[in-house]
Amino acid sequence: MHNFVRDGLTFDVTDEGPADGRVIVLLHGFPEDRHCWSGLIPTLTGARYRVLAPDQRGYSPGARPAGRRAYTLGELAADILALADVAGAAQFDVVGHDWGAGVAWELAARHPERVRTLTALSVPHPKAMQDAVLRSSQLLHSWYMLLFQLPKVPELVLRLAGTKRATEQLQKDGLDCESAARYAARMRRPDEMTGPINWYRGIPFGGRQPMPAVTVPTMLIWGDGDHYLTRYSVERTARYANGPYRFEALAGATHWLPTGATAAIAPMILEHLAAHP
Repeated sequence: MHNFVRDGLTFDVTDEGPADGRVIVLLHGFPEDRHCWSGLIPTLTGARYRVLAPDQRGYSPGARPAGRRAYTLGELAADILALADVAGAAQFDVVGHDWGAGVAWELAARHPERVRTLTALSVPHPKAMQDAVLRSSQLLHSWYMLLFQLPKVPELVLRLAGTKRATEQLQKDGLDCESAARYAARMRRPDEMTGPINWYRGIPFGGRQPMPAVTVPTMLIWGDGDHYLTRYSVERTARYANGPYRFEALAGATHWLPTGATAAIAPMILEHLAAHP
C-alpha cells in the first residue's frame, strides 16, 4: 500500500513488513513527516511486525483540506481508523510522537476496541497537559501554540525566518541536521505549512468533550531535555491511564525521540508490544 483515501483525501503511507504481521501504526508530529520513523521501522519489521506510517492530514499533498474545523482530533483519528480498515486491521498498536501522540491518545481513549497498545513519545495525555498549563510553567513552554492560532501570521513568520535560521533553531532544540534541514525547507512554503499549523488552529473546536482516561496498555516515553513538555505534565499522565501503564524518562534526550533516541526507544517499544500480545 502506497496510499489510502478517506473522504476524497489521499494520504501517502509507508507500508513495510510482512503482510500478515501484527499491525503497528506510526504517527509523526509537527513539523515532521513519516520519514522520521526511518530508523525505527527496520527494528519493527525485523521483529515481524507490519508497519504503517502515513503522512497525516495537512502533510500529504493530496490531503490538505481548507479550514480549521477539518483538523480536530476527531477527524485526525478518523483518518487513522480508515487506514487500519484499508489494511484489514481490526486492531492495531499505535506509536505517536508530538502531535502524532495526541492523535494516538485520542484513538486509545475513544476507540479502545481498535487499539491494542499505545506508545506516546514526548506528549502526555491531553488532560494532563491541561492540568500542567494551569498548575505549572507549561504555558511558558507552549507559547507558540497561541501564536499559531492567528491566521496567516505563523506562515509569514516561518517564511521570513529563512531556511538557515530555522535549521539552526531546530538543531539547537536537539533535532539532527538532516531532518532539521528538510523541515526548515518546508517552512519556506506557506502552502505546505498551513495544513500542519491548522492542527493547532483546530484545538478550540475539539475541546467540548473532555478526553476520557485510557484503559488500553500504555507507555509514555519522555526526554528530560525536552524544551516543550515539562516533567509535571508527563508525570501527571498516570492519573489518566487506568490500564497497564509504564512511564520512562530518558536522561539527556530531547523532544525529537524518533530520530534522536531511536536506539533507546526501540527496545522499549518491542518490550511493550511483547508484554501485551
